[in-house]
Amino acid sequence: MYDTILIPYDGSDEARRGAEHGIELAAALGASVHALYVVDLPGAPRTVYIRDDEEQIREEHRDYGERVTEELCEMAGEQGVECTTAIRSGSPAEEIVDYAEEHGMDAIVLGSAYQGKFRAILGGTSDKVVRTSSVPVITDRMSVED
Repeated sequence: MYDTILIPYDGSDEARRGAEHGIELAAALGASVHALYVVDLPGAPRTVYIRDDEEQIREEHRDYGERVTEELCEMAGEQGVECTTAIRSGSPAEEIVDYAEEHGMDAIVLGSAYQGKFRAILGGTSDKVVRTSSVPVITDRMSVED
């Protein structure tokens, strides 16, 4: 059913919750996982300060992405799940959907934070992924108490 599962991961509490669920699912099914971190920086610098340091900021985000995707792969390894890491730049929802489709993922598993009623109307990254992906999406939504 699911041979390869994409787990978008940024190290946040909600992402960790989704990662744990995705790894458990992969272990139960004998599937492998892909850990994806998306560098999300504004396309046009908003201040001179950001413009001057943009390359350094991108490098810091890339380094962080390497650390958190390796963290996810260590979690997967503890469950006997094979893991591949990837880092992309752009809009998180678009990059997640594009990666899943380009690499033939069988499912996307991600955590979702409690956004409140107003934010729920606008939708966060997980909501956008659910609405735009042709690949099945499993979300593990945190409640207000989490």
